Order: sequence, then C-alpha cells, then structure tokens
Amino acid sequence: MNICVFLSAADLDDRYTVPAREFAELLGRGGHTLVWGGSESGLMKVVADGVQSAGGRLVGVSVDFLAAKARTDADEMVIARDLAERKALLLAKADAVVIMVGGTGTLDEATEILELKKHGKHTKPVVLLNTAGFYDGLRQQFQRMEDEGFLPLPLTDLVFFAKDGVGALAYLEESAGLQ
Repeated sequence: MNICVFLSAADLDDRYTVPAREFAELLGRGGHTLVWGGSESGLMKVVADGVQSAGGRLVGVSVDFLAAKARTDADEMVIARDLAERKALLLAKADAVVIMVGGTGTLDEATEILELKKHGKHTKPVVLLNTAGFYDGLRQQFQRMEDEGFLPLPLTDLVFFAKDGVGALAYLEESAGLQ
C-alpha cells in the first residue's frame, strides 16, 4: 500500500520522534511505500529513515523552493512547482493518508485532504495519528463541528483518530482489505 504521511520537517523531541520511528518501521516491515514531502530533515527524515531501514520504499514529492532539502536516496523523487501541485501529487500517489504531528503546513495539508474527502473527491482512508495527545484539541473541534451540523457526514466517515502507529496501520490495512 502507498501511504502518504503528512508531518513536520522540524527537529522534535523524543515524545514525537520515538513513536514516529516505530510507525515508520511498521510501514517498512509491512512492505508499504512511504509517500511523503521528501525532506531530509526533522521528523520527515526520521520517518523516511525508519521506513527505508525496515525495507519499505520511499516516494518523495518536494517543491521547487525546498528541492535543496530533498532526500537524495529516495526510490522516487518528484519536484512540484508549488505547494498546491505538491499536495495534489501526494494524494494522487497514495492509497491512504496519515497525518502526524506538524505545524501550519501539516494542518493545511490535513484540512485540504479532509475537505476533498468531504466533497467526495477521494475515498481514501485518512488517519490522524494523535501522538502524545497532539491532536486532542482538533478532535474536540471536529466533534463540535459534527455536533453543531457543520459536517455533512459523520466524523467517523471522514477521519480515524489513532493513538499509536499500531492502531493507525491496523485501520489502514483493514480499510484496504489487507487483514
């Protein structure tokens, strides 16, 4: 399965890097391909290293103004013209999406992917990997959106919140009929 992972390129502490590495190794051992932003820095590097060291493939989609930070030993690397094209390519190359911890770029990617799913532009499973409770506030906001009628479909049809990588991968494999 090609699994797109949206996440930070920042250097983060162990509460985020250790679970990210564990999830990445699960992907690699499972024979999955990581589709990611292609960066050779921060949490993006941690995940790419973990997938690659466990035998998985790497498909990167960088963007022209970040091309100098792109990983050079990926199995495939595409350089997009801009962020909009990058997001479209990432989604097109993926069978499923996992949103890990990140900043405004990750939040932008997450909301666009969820908006596209809401409107039926894709049916790929989407998981928010809620490492260390990072997305508790967002989950609460989404629940409020559902409760107050802002979502045209149930939140559970839109996104799955996983507390760890094992739960995230199990959900994706079940969604894909691999279990």
